[in-house]
Amino acid sequence: MFADLSLPHLWQHLGWPLTRLLIYLSIGLLVALFIESLNWTKKIAAVAQPLTRFAHLPTLAAASFSICFFSGLAANTMLAEGYNERHISRKELILANLFNSLPSNFLHLPTTFFIMAPIIKGAALVYLGLTVGAAILRTLIIAIIARILLPAQPVASPQAEHQTKTRSFRDAWTNTKKRFRKRIRKIASYTVPIYILFYFLNEAGFFAQAELFMTEHLAWLGWLSPQAISIISFQVAAEFTAGVAAAGALLASGSLAQQEVVLALLAGNVLSSPVRALRHQYPYYAGIFKPVLAGQLIFISQSFRALSIIVVMLCYYWLIR
Repeated sequence: MFADLSLPHLWQHLGWPLTRLLIYLSIGLLVALFIESLNWTKKIAAVAQPLTRFAHLPTLAAASFSICFFSGLAANTMLAEGYNERHISRKELILANLFNSLPSNFLHLPTTFFIMAPIIKGAALVYLGLTVGAAILRTLIIAIIARILLPAQPVASPQAEHQTKTRSFRDAWTNTKKRFRKRIRKIASYTVPIYILFYFLNEAGFFAQAELFMTEHLAWLGWLSPQAISIISFQVAAEFTAGVAAAGALLASGSLAQQEVVLALLAGNVLSSPVRALRHQYPYYAGIFKPVLAGQLIFISQSFRALSIIVVMLCYYWLIR
């Protein structure tokens, strides 16, 4: 059932990845707590304030949006801390988390571009342009939904703004350390067992079977050629890079046009994301937000993400047909 349970294998595939995840979680938590302890939230929020003000989202959501351009972990930790301290409601937390999909997309954009560009060249620009367009569409829709669902945020008076004093670095660091010790223990108590469980599920072939099931039920993609469906199969059953490599080979041989490659990669993106989000995202989300809420956030965000990509994919298909 399990290929290798030797200590070197467990350290390489479980121990070190889990340690690295906890290190990143710790850094994200420290950054979020330190910013809050310094009372810098409103200063950082100024970048996204016009958009979040339209969406009736609180200042904390604007700060999280701005931080998300640099660290998704820190942004999510900031939201979780605000929710735990009852500075934001559950509805505001869900909407703010969805709102962060745009900066989260930009965070991974350079890496994705430099993987794709040498392999599929011009198709990479079209694909990434469409995925960024989907992220912008999601953000605008979430802003409108939030404006409808949430009451307008009270505007702070200049006197109240002036009264919010910035703490000294020493006081802020002392407060951060105190809160960090308590919070990291709680995060680790959820993250470690869930990560270990998901590791053994992966080793037992659970996720491979789920991906195989998806690749075997692609009949509804009959509007794509068999070569394009092979790209989707690689993307779902292996990794994103495998799908890009297959697309590059078919593009170079002339078996597929650029438009079909783009459509196949978009379809593969929609199909492969849910399983990968569950496998890679859920363990650390469960530590930050608690298991049930983490599952809800991932389900809602992945649903919105899939729908937005399907919309831009259909628009692109309509334009090129």
